[in-house]
Amino acid sequence: MADERLQAAVAAAVLPAEEDFGELLRSIVVVARAIFGAQASSIFLLDEDTDELVFAAVARDEDRHLVGRRIPSSQGVAGWVLSARTPLVLEDVRNDPRFSHDVAENTGYVPKGLMAVPLLHDDEPLGVLQVLDRPERSTFSLAEMELLGLFATQAAVALSLLRKARRARAALAGDADATSVAAVAERLERLEGPRREAGRRLLEALARVLR
Repeated sequence: MADERLQAAVAAAVLPAEEDFGELLRSIVVVARAIFGAQASSIFLLDEDTDELVFAAVARDEDRHLVGRRIPSSQGVAGWVLSARTPLVLEDVRNDPRFSHDVAENTGYVPKGLMAVPLLHDDEPLGVLQVLDRPERSTFSLAEMELLGLFATQAAVALSLLRKARRARAALAGDADATSVAAVAERLERLEGPRREAGRRLLEALARVLR
């Protein structure tokens, strides 16, 4: 048990801060929006404890207030894509029963069309990537689907690491020994240049020993 707590402390220190993950996820949706010429893009993270989808990143500055907002994981296109673990393209959402107009209205943006893909890591559903209102075209090409899959892979890896970081840090709560290790690691993170890099290598080496 002590080894597990120590591993959690090391993991919490080695993994980047949550703000770093947020910026990484935002960079993914910003690039996805630009590549597809879309009006908006977002990433949802599945909260298993509450069975909700949480806005984890948005591409538009005016949508940043949505980050942290929650919707039931069974609602809307995002909920369907998560449950079915299947990408979905809707050129016109108005006549599709999977689209929830109420959910969209609550976000302040009601799209005409969208693309959504599940974020899977080791076949575990972690969330959903959406791209809203790309330029109208007659067909959705295979190349576009493959490209959307690449963005989904990047986002899934980031979300997987984010979950590990949260679980590791949660494991430290109330544990004095583990918290002490994390405190040392936090001080190492405040260092700059070669000293910070040397500190990170030390923690990573310790993590390998404890595996």
